Amino acid sequence: MPTLLIVHHTPSPALQAMFEAVSSGARTDEIEGVDIAVRPALTASAVDVLAADGYLLGTPANIGYMSGALKHFFDGIYYPCLEATSRRPYGLYVHGASDTGGAVRAVESITSGLSWRQVRPPVTVIGPPARADLQACWELGALMAAEVAG
Repeated sequence: MPTLLIVHHTPSPALQAMFEAVSSGARTDEIEGVDIAVRPALTASAVDVLAADGYLLGTPANIGYMSGALKHFFDGIYYPCLEATSRRPYGLYVHGASDTGGAVRAVESITSGLSWRQVRPPVTVIGPPARADLQACWELGALMAAEVAG
């Protein structure tokens, strides 16, 4: 069965709400035949990435960059997964207090090096997530599950 791997760093209530919306969308009843694996960024491994068919990444924007936890994830999986995961789909959601651009650029740079395929533009939220932001997160989760299901 195809697997969607959600790798996240969720240190704040805002990111928790976004994570829950993404996870709920990925598990929607309308999409069948997809396993959803959830791993915190500090414990996700190359084995998890190699076993998955697509990826959903969540991070805060910290001082203009992705979280150290997500960077740690990429450092651990980059070379072991470089060729084996080429062209696999991914999605991204980012929360920031004042800016998310640096975090998005950093993730896109690394995923470009991995030759992962971005399914849609990232969901970015500054400040507390509004209902529309959480709906966008839900839709991202559902879209990624559908993409992995084929």
